Amino acid sequence: MEREDDRLVRCATVSLIGRPSVGKSTLVNTICEMKVSITASTPQTTRNAIRGIYTDQRGQLIFTDTPGYHLGGREINRRMQEITVSSLDDSDAVLYLIDAKREARSEEDAIVEILTKVRVPVIAVINKSDILTQEEVETARRYVEERLPKAVILTASGLKDDGVDEILIELFKVAPYGQMLYPSDSYTDQNLEFRISEIIREKTINLLSDELPHVVYVEVSDIEYDQDSSSVWIRAFIVTEREGQKGIIVGKGGENIRTIRKQSFGEIKRIFPGMKLTLDLRVKAQNKWRNNQATLDRLFRQNT
Repeated sequence: MEREDDRLVRCATVSLIGRPSVGKSTLVNTICEMKVSITASTPQTTRNAIRGIYTDQRGQLIFTDTPGYHLGGREINRRMQEITVSSLDDSDAVLYLIDAKREARSEEDAIVEILTKVRVPVIAVINKSDILTQEEVETARRYVEERLPKAVILTASGLKDDGVDEILIELFKVAPYGQMLYPSDSYTDQNLEFRISEIIREKTINLLSDELPHVVYVEVSDIEYDQDSSSVWIRAFIVTEREGQKGIIVGKGGENIRTIRKQSFGEIKRIFPGMKLTLDLRVKAQNKWRNNQATLDRLFRQNT
């Protein structure tokens, strides 16, 4: 008897590309109806290529949410650029998101230059339609039409779930037939440590975005299970660049670290339904980690 996941359906891998804060992560979370990628008002929150999986009766779409394309000189920026560009090579389609509230400048031109060389369909989405004027939409549309004449152009709001169905329709149109790559109930392929670390990093960034927008990463050092008591114990470190920044994360009287722990606890608990959770959250410093090759190698392969 043929299993549902073995039948031939429309199945495609889709890479997202766009400038920082264009709304890629929000759109992927809306499509997958689950939190796949963390979101924050701080640009370049996404650092890894994160996959979200959407399945319905038409087939399956595997979205790769990439870091915002930023022309910065730091080693970490170069790594994120490489992740974004390399993801396009393995995709069946590209979803190019545009924030029409911002003028198209060198970063937008660099993205378009990359897209002129891809050999797969490009679907351009003028995102954040809920806050755009008609003039801003038309300006963005003309920009794409002039530079990517073969691209399908759509308008949507990932935040408001407006126009998302039209995006899915266009993606399934270009998706090749094949077997589904993941079970139909999957929504991400992230490993456990990565999911936990991203939840904690999101809460840290959202609480301290003004003071420490990009200088933290999270390291999950231990996960221990006790089957007899149906409990799980997790130790994680919020890592910053300088000793003096540790106090900002901890906060006066430990207020900030308690808030981060409380907010993280609720989401992490959903990963372990029916189990008692203990979250041991600590802070440490690692000097200039954003230019440390070994640290960056570890961070950028932790979701594989």
